This record gives sequence, C-alpha cells and structure tokens, in this order.
Amino acid sequence: MRDLAPGTMIDDRYRIVTRLGSGGMADVYCAEDNQLGRRVALKILYERFAEDEEFVERFRREASHAAGLQHQHVVGVYDRGEWNGTSYIAMEYVDGRTLKQVIQAEAPLEPLRAIDLAVQILRAARFAHRRGVIHRDLKPHNVMIDVEDRAKVTDFGIARAGASDMTQTGSIMGTAQYLSPEQAQGHPVSATSDIYSIGIVLYEMLTGQVPFDGDSPVTVALKQVNTPPTPPSQLNPDVPAPLEAVTLKALAKDPADRYPDAEAFMAALDEVRQQIIDGTAPSSQATTAFAAPSTALVVTPARASATSEDLWGTIPPGPLEEPPPRERRPWWPWALLGTLLVAAAIVAVILLSGGKTVRVPDVRLSSSTRASTRLHSDGLEVTQQSVTSSRLQGTVVGQDPAPGAEVDEGSTVTLTVSSGPGEAQVPDVNDLGRNAARKVMSKAGFEVRPDKLEPSETVVKNHVIRTNPPAFSQLDIGSNVQLVVSSGPPPVEVPPVTDQTVDDATATLRDAGFKVSVVNKETEDADPGTVLEQAPSTGQAPKGSTVTLTVASAPKTVTIPDVTGETEADAAAALAVAGLKYKTVDSPLTSEDGDGTVITQDPPGGPDATAKRGTTVTITIGRFSGTPTP
Repeated sequence: MRDLAPGTMIDDRYRIVTRLGSGGMADVYCAEDNQLGRRVALKILYERFAEDEEFVERFRREASHAAGLQHQHVVGVYDRGEWNGTSYIAMEYVDGRTLKQVIQAEAPLEPLRAIDLAVQILRAARFAHRRGVIHRDLKPHNVMIDVEDRAKVTDFGIARAGASDMTQTGSIMGTAQYLSPEQAQGHPVSATSDIYSIGIVLYEMLTGQVPFDGDSPVTVALKQVNTPPTPPSQLNPDVPAPLEAVTLKALAKDPADRYPDAEAFMAALDEVRQQIIDGTAPSSQATTAFAAPSTALVVTPARASATSEDLWGTIPPGPLEEPPPRERRPWWPWALLGTLLVAAAIVAVILLSGGKTVRVPDVRLSSSTRASTRLHSDGLEVTQQSVTSSRLQGTVVGQDPAPGAEVDEGSTVTLTVSSGPGEAQVPDVNDLGRNAARKVMSKAGFEVRPDKLEPSETVVKNHVIRTNPPAFSQLDIGSNVQLVVSSGPPPVEVPPVTDQTVDDATATLRDAGFKVSVVNKETEDADPGTVLEQAPSTGQAPKGSTVTLTVASAPKTVTIPDVTGETEADAAAALAVAGLKYKTVDSPLTSEDGDGTVITQDPPGGPDATAKRGTTVTITIGRFSGTPTP
C-alpha cells in the first residue's frame, strides 16, 4: 500500500491527517475520527499480510487483547475494522515521542528520570500481567512519552493471553536487542520475560546503549543467552550502585533470579529513588558490592541502531551454541572447600552465640529495605508479606514480633509491607458539571489535575467531555485524573453585514451559526432598517453566541417645515417627507390672490419648530369663490 494522502477517508469514518511511522506489520497514521471528533492513531495492516490468515488473526487479537487493557500507562484501543482489502485498528493518539526517540536525543537520562519512566512502564506491565497478558515485545519503540513525560505502552500485537500462543515452537518473535534469553531460545515465556525486557530498557536509558548488540539477530540472541552485561556504571559513572544492582538483577539469565513480578521490581526502584533523594545511595565508583564477577565474559555493546530489528528466525530449543571453552582446571575442589568453610563459620557463630537474646527494634514506617538492614544487623532474620495500605509502597506498616519483644538471636521477624493503596476504576463523569465531577473523582480516591478546556458542539459549557485517563481505566488510588471540560462550541468566523438591510444581515448571521440582537439608532444619514454597526465586527466568536446589530431608524422628533405660501400638493409632500401628517381647512378669499395656497399652518413651521414624528399639521388653504375684481 502506498502512503495514504491526507484527507483519505478510511471506512467512511477516519480522515487521514498525516503518517506517523511504520512497524513490523503495519503503517501508523494520525487520523480524525469524524464520529467522535477526536484524533486517533490508525494502524493499517500491510497488504502483503492481509491474505495471511495467521497475520490477520494476530492483528485481530492485538485489538481484542489491548481493548481490555484500560490503564493510564497503556495506549487504549478504540475500534477495529476492515477497509480496502486489509484490516485496521483505531487507537488512542498520544502527542509526543517514542522512548527510543527520547533516548537517542537525550541519553543517558538522569537516574531519577530513568527510574520514573521505568516505574510507569512497570505499572502497565503489572496491570497486563494480572489479567494474564504478557507483552512479549517491550522495547523503547513501543513506549510513547507525552509532553508531560508520561509513559504509555503500546503494541500488544504479539501479546499472549492465557493459553493462546501465536508462535510456533522454536520461533523467535520480537526485537533481538530486547528479547529475554528464554524467548531467544524459543522457550515458553512468562511475566519475568517482560521484566527482562524492561531491564534492557532501563539499561539503555541509563547508558544510551543496549547491553547486547551485533551484526545479526542470531548473534544478539546468542549474547542474550550466554554473555553477562557490562555493568552500567562502566558506560555511565553517574549510575548509583544500588540502581546498577537493580538493573543487573532484572537482567539475570535465569528467570528465577530476576524480580518475580513487576510489583517487586517497582518496590526495588522506589527504594533506590528514596536513597538518591536522601543522598544515601553510594556511587558505583565508590563500591564494588554490585559489580559483575571478575570471571564474567564482558562484551562492550555497540550503540543501538536507530530502528527496531524484528526477528522472525528459528533457533532450536535448548542452550544456544557458544564458542568452545578454554581448558580450565577442575572447579569442584574449590567449591567443596568453600562449602566446608561456610559450614564451619555457621557452626562457630552458633557456638559463640550461646543462646543470646535480642530486643526487637521498632522498624515500623521505615522502608522495607532499611528495616531489613536494621533487623539483620541485630542478628534477626526477616520475612515479608504485602498488604494494601494508604502508606507509600514499600513502607513497613506492621511487624511480628512487636517492637521491644525479647527473642532469641536468629529469630525471624515478619514485616508487613505496604503494596500501595491499591487500584480503583476511574468513574464515568462525562457530561457532569466540572464541580460535580471533581466531587465524584475525590470520592473515588483520585486527585484531580487542573482542568483542560476544549471546545465542543455537543457538550454544554463547563461540563465534562471526557477524562484523561478515560472512564473505567484502572488506576492506583491517589493517582491524578484530568477533566477535559467543554469551553462551549468552537469559534467560527463572523461574517461582515454592515450596510445590509437588517433582514439580510440577520439571515446571513443565523446561517453562520450565530444569534442576532438588534439595537435601533435614530439617524437621518441612512435609510431606516440599514445595519450601521455590528459587534463583534470581525474575527472569530463561539458558535451560537450573539452578534449585536445597530440598525438605522427614523428620528422620533422632526423639524416642522414652513409650508405657508405653498400649494396644497407641495405642502402635503413636504410634510410627508418630514414624517408628519396633515389636514386641510378652507378659508374664503375676496380676491384671487392666494387661491389654492396655504395661508396658515398649525403648528407653525420653521428651523426651530419641532414635533413628534407622525404629528398632524393643520394647513389652511385659501379659496376664492366670488367674481374677481377688475
């Protein structure tokens, strides 16, 4: 399919505005939804895939899977359909850049900003994972960053929901630089596969490079399986040691060694964020506690390419082939010696402790990491359990045994740790007044960001058009929700109507969508009924607003003309022009002089003589009826 020209109509509903880009199987356009009056991102499947039933089915599943994921950090899917022999999906339009573009322009990112963006991506992953959906292709290209630095994950095109699996055994799907080792080998994937991919994204935000790159997708996949990543601090010395440790844990080759879920990954990042803010996070240059083992094979990665490289090759299941290892000495004697030393140390500690007791410290309201460190330093073991709480995620809200209790050294203290306030659904406040909508949002547990005004022809002014995130989205309680409020109908051009008759001007303005108000102005300089002025005169005004017309009208007070000496016909004409009526009275004459002319008038006329318009002037007409005198 050639690029669609602006103005092209898709399915008699979506009008193409501009092309946004392309992915592995579809072009993406910005389009105007003529039914709902909003912009959407329209993903149109390539024609070469339209006849492939597997691709079409995969494309349809993207819509069905993603349509069920309404979340503040997930790009919403609105609609899907068929057009011109192919399929399309209408999605939420995000005004911003991809995270890949942000990284290319600004990396390495500040640690706090990288943490914030990673946590937003993890929130989206947590939401999807809890609903049985695994993204399987998380990468910076699939994360949109809006103008307020909010992240939204898109492209659940190869997501896996429940038991459905669109891949064949041994097939690799996704982009090689962001694949988990198990996915690179064609093994089944799980939520921890997404955790690995997000770890890659975090690594790239911190260093500006992906940890593994190569000349071909297979080369990169081999590195994903066999090569340990270069510690981020070797590429960016500003990466704090705890943040480096969190990143490398997410990149563990064995899924069991990674964070078990997005919640745990987020908690670790939140803890590092607090350490950075408090100034207690050690730098990677000042400590080696988080460095990779010295025996690890370190490969310095080349900078990631600017475009994604989709991988559709097939690698046999099981370990990937690696270069022949160098001859090594037997390792088991050293392992045995190490085990014996550890066992001896444990026995020594037990013998030396002599049944010592310790007082349990109060670690409530501290972070789980600090609490664990304190308890371990006092010789106690720690286990944790999570609960929903209004306290900040990762805060200890309870402990057992209680503070002050005397217990044997080595006893276990169970910490009850807040997992945050939980989630709630954004209520539907569309068409409510803005104040009423705010009350509903507050009652549901959300904070309301400053309103955004937007013109609307269908929603009354100061009433809610929609919310951002949209109604029914699942959000963390306490999250911000923005009300998009109607500012009234959109402005339109005001047509000029001066010098037109009031009837013509009124018709013109009403056709343009305006109401009309008329104000009369007495004047002798224009014909009555002529538009003298209009307000507003030019520019734009809200559709449905009122345009005021100033219309010429005849003066209420007129000058009485002096018609004495005029014939009756001429006097009548002069009085009519002045806006006066008249009546005649005959007066006999003794001579022909003045016969048929006005002898007197009442009221008298003259420059200073005035009367109300329509006043009757009595004119006396001289009449000669006798024989004229010689």
